[in-house]
Amino acid sequence: MNRTDECRALPESLALGEPRFRDAKLARLCREEGTVPAWREALHRGASAAAALADGEFAIALREPDGRVFLAVDRFAIRTLCYRVDGGTLRFAARADELADGAPIDPQALFDYLYAHVIPSPRTIFQGVVRLPPGHYALWENGRLEVAPYWVAEFDDAAPWSLAEAKLEFRQLLRDAVAAQLDGSKPACFLSGGTDSSTVAGMIREVTGGPAASYSIGFEAEGYDEMEYARIAARHFRTEHHEYYVTPDDLVAAIPAVAAHFDQPFGNSSALPAYYCARMARDDGVSKLLAGDGGDELFGGNSRYATQRVFGWYEAVPAGVRHALLEPLFGLPTVAGMPLLRKGSGYIRQAKVPMPERLQTYNLLNRIGVEEVLSAELLAAADGTAMLRQQREVWQLARTGNLVNRMLAFDWRYTLAETDLPKVCGATQLAGIGVGFPLLDPGLLAMALRLPPDAKLKGLRLRWFFKEALRGFLPDAIITKKKKGFGLPFGVWATRHAGLRNLAEDSLASLGTRGIVRPEFIRVLLAEHLPAHPGYYGEMVWILMMLEQWLRGHAPAYRLAS
Repeated sequence: MNRTDECRALPESLALGEPRFRDAKLARLCREEGTVPAWREALHRGASAAAALADGEFAIALREPDGRVFLAVDRFAIRTLCYRVDGGTLRFAARADELADGAPIDPQALFDYLYAHVIPSPRTIFQGVVRLPPGHYALWENGRLEVAPYWVAEFDDAAPWSLAEAKLEFRQLLRDAVAAQLDGSKPACFLSGGTDSSTVAGMIREVTGGPAASYSIGFEAEGYDEMEYARIAARHFRTEHHEYYVTPDDLVAAIPAVAAHFDQPFGNSSALPAYYCARMARDDGVSKLLAGDGGDELFGGNSRYATQRVFGWYEAVPAGVRHALLEPLFGLPTVAGMPLLRKGSGYIRQAKVPMPERLQTYNLLNRIGVEEVLSAELLAAADGTAMLRQQREVWQLARTGNLVNRMLAFDWRYTLAETDLPKVCGATQLAGIGVGFPLLDPGLLAMALRLPPDAKLKGLRLRWFFKEALRGFLPDAIITKKKKGFGLPFGVWATRHAGLRNLAEDSLASLGTRGIVRPEFIRVLLAEHLPAHPGYYGEMVWILMMLEQWLRGHAPAYRLAS
């Protein structure tokens, strides 16, 4: 088979999502002839330029008659694309498992999963199969592959602004973003009772003049249920409200299917409640749900932003005072052991750790101990510093001199693109329903890039501007609450529900035979750690269980060779 025949035998294109071309000619071509002709026309301007011409959510793969292949995904990788070089040809697909074809499991990906609870791009669980990172393009030409970002977050840290004008602009951008996501079907949204989902529910009413259908998940577990706030938002915006309380039996029934549905191991436990919420909406006749993901990451709503600002203050202390006085004093064993001064020692110890390493201070694998958890085989086969090196590179990419903005851009990659968006997209896809993310609208992203850092985090007040702009629109109780979302009380339930505990024990016992995790750690985890601290160690049980359940569905015979 010659090169031309080989290209004809492979898919010519894969176009996902709905790109919004800023160029008028391309936008018209997209409307009149479709997405692929518009992308082919854009590609005449070069690969990087072509990808940068589109906003919105998209993934595009084009195979040209001359053998060139062009790939690109949107800025948050809402739509995903994987590729593999195979016999001098570049193959592509939306999912990693579609390209696996018997490819071996990558031990480094196993380490990354246990470290991050997901496998961040560009790596996938399969050796040789690569996921295109958010905001990147790839060009395959003459047997050479070029992969690079076409977009990097660039903040205007000192842009002039007016609070009054920004409020009006923000409200209009929100309305436009929600309107753009509505497709003429029954307007509906997730409703956790947090600021973001409540805003989406309210904006649906403003846009349509009628109520949104809202869907909420609750848990019969103290400290986890937020249905009270969802009901406040539902009453305030007069939504058609629907509730479902997830039970331990629901988890036992759904865990194998949810784990196997993802194209690689995925450890975000909120995927389960998101799935039940989406399934409830589908059964109610909804074809698309709007989600509130993105508000925290664009406008400064995560508590770690305030925490790291506090640690950042230490850098303002003169170096001589830090090195010659504070650090020697608080490093003394007698000082570190005094209750009133112990916090000062801990503060200095953490503040001395540079970013982004400091964000991993509470990493579960690090806290428990890598050698305590992982087998000698995995430790020998994987590089324990690889993830941190990648994080350092991503940390440096954003064009900003401000700590808060740099943390936001970092979260756009790791919290949104690698964790939260795959969670919601995977859960809704499994439920058979579409999803939209209005808070990631290009207009709102542009505003976030030029909004002053202190408007996002004012002192230690999270998402200050967002809340001020929506004061009077959102109920006061929603504005002042702390966001949790659909957190899952798995650890608590696993100590009380026999079926769930049996599923966890069976999964971890099987995983212990695969040469990935030390069997002795699994024994101690289940017998001692989980009963003593279910909320904390339940997370480790969950990610190990989901890994085993994924392997059962995709690689049942896998064992890491010694």
